[in-house]
Amino acid sequence: MVPVLESQREQTLHALGVLVGREPDALQDDLATPAPIPGAAAPDALAVRIPVGLPSDLLRRRPDVRRAERQVAAATARIGVAAADLFPKVSLTGLAGLESISASDFLTSGSRYFTAGPTISWRIFEGGRLRANVAVQDARADQALHGYVKAVLTVLEDVEDSLVAYGKERNRHDALVSAAEENRRSVVLARDLYVHGLGTYLAVLDAERAQYASEDTLVQGDEALVLDLVATYKALGGGWAPPAEEVAAR
Repeated sequence: MVPVLESQREQTLHALGVLVGREPDALQDDLATPAPIPGAAAPDALAVRIPVGLPSDLLRRRPDVRRAERQVAAATARIGVAAADLFPKVSLTGLAGLESISASDFLTSGSRYFTAGPTISWRIFEGGRLRANVAVQDARADQALHGYVKAVLTVLEDVEDSLVAYGKERNRHDALVSAAEENRRSVVLARDLYVHGLGTYLAVLDAERAQYASEDTLVQGDEALVLDLVATYKALGGGWAPPAEEVAAR
């Protein structure tokens, strides 16, 4: 079992190295030495403590929310462009060029023309099509707005789910820590009773088996707690700044 876990560990290190665009063993020195698991070793640390009343502006950092927001802005801008086509366009520049009904005198002085002053261009006979285009762009803007609302609601759902999962997992993790400590004390007590002839070695083995089982469950709880913390970071589009009074207290 241990060689299998060690193999998985090495493969994970290689995958992380490639993920950051480096050689597979580039992170070997940085990650080979065991370190406390963030959130599991000290779940009340300032670095992982989630403050109450996080601002909703944090959600705007998420790529899906920013994408939906930009789609609404673009769709709204297209309405203005389509509506502008309904009005005449005035140009204050002059025009110069060549015109002729015969190729033989196309380049002669008589074929030249020049106009100066304002000119007006109005697509008055396309009014029906232009109004229809405005209606289409307006409908697309409504669709983009509904997409934005849906994206925000989905983000709020992700945040609520991750916060609930992290809070419940913290409670479970505290119970697992207490259970592991109790089992360690049970092993010490069982060994002490056995040494003094007041207990059997079978009781010692049972206590040790219970201890190993509780510690294995605690390790799985550490993993679940960290994953829920990562999910919270992901749902919020990143981390958060701790309250000013907590920073000052440090």
